[in-house]
Amino acid sequence: MLQIFSVTKAIDFLKHAKVISLLSVVLVVGSLISLGVKGINWGLDFTGGTVVELEFSQQVDLIQLRSELNADEAEGAVVQNFGSSRDVLIRLPVREEIKSDDQVGAVMEAARTIDSSVIQKRVEFVGPQVGKELAEQGGLAVIVALICILIYVSFRFEWRLAMGSVAALGHDVIVTLGIFSILQLEFDLTVLAGLLTVVGYSLNDTIVVYDRVRENFLKMRKGGPNEVVNKSITQTMSRTIITTGTTLVVVIALFLKGGTMIHGFATALLCGIFVGTYSSIYVASFLAIKLGICREHMMPVEIEKEGADQDAVMP
Repeated sequence: MLQIFSVTKAIDFLKHAKVISLLSVVLVVGSLISLGVKGINWGLDFTGGTVVELEFSQQVDLIQLRSELNADEAEGAVVQNFGSSRDVLIRLPVREEIKSDDQVGAVMEAARTIDSSVIQKRVEFVGPQVGKELAEQGGLAVIVALICILIYVSFRFEWRLAMGSVAALGHDVIVTLGIFSILQLEFDLTVLAGLLTVVGYSLNDTIVVYDRVRENFLKMRKGGPNEVVNKSITQTMSRTIITTGTTLVVVIALFLKGGTMIHGFATALLCGIFVGTYSSIYVASFLAIKLGICREHMMPVEIEKEGADQDAVMP
């Protein structure tokens, strides 16, 4: 295994576990308060609306196009490039008093003032009921993923470790949602995809630590739970640094240069990677210790062979 650094003894990561766990509690409570008070800034994928894709004959100035969309029908329009600098995607929210066709007409009128040869490539309408169903299904997808992970980790490891991993995943999801709520960043389907990706990324990091914890419980006969966990985290730290570092390079590139279409996805990943990395240490492992994980729980179950008791009493 590639090593970035070597250590002669385990680093005492859990020395600061109580303080950082308290910080995690504050972050989770603050996120829940923000979600309850401010809510989430749902995108048109969830609230419903009209999407208009336009193709201009030359590069278009989005600021100028936004200024031209001053009609009442186009109020609240979201304007962004889609692919090239000549292609523009305009999202219009649902307005009960205004028809979708009138909104599209106002957009085309504003676009023709900039480029008379503009082409309307696509028009899609998402009703509010469809958006509501997408929001419900998205939330259900996250809950089902957490339940399946709980079952999987319970079978592979031990229920105390399973509870620690699911608590860490719930922590990551809530804090990431809290960041979007506090900053009122738009939450669309790409952000939901990023949120599910964060769940998988954080779980992978936790499973690596748990595998080493299980091995060290069997090897270190005299080590206590804190010593075993510190040793395990230290041994997997080089892998964590390499994985997190290389992933961050790609995510930061997407965040800075990926464009507005995947900006929310990159933002969710960026937040989730930072939160998920430290939660694997200071939420998952520390909670497992508090639940009383010990060497006896890691020992394989001995299966008594048929006839072993008769063999034992034979002279």
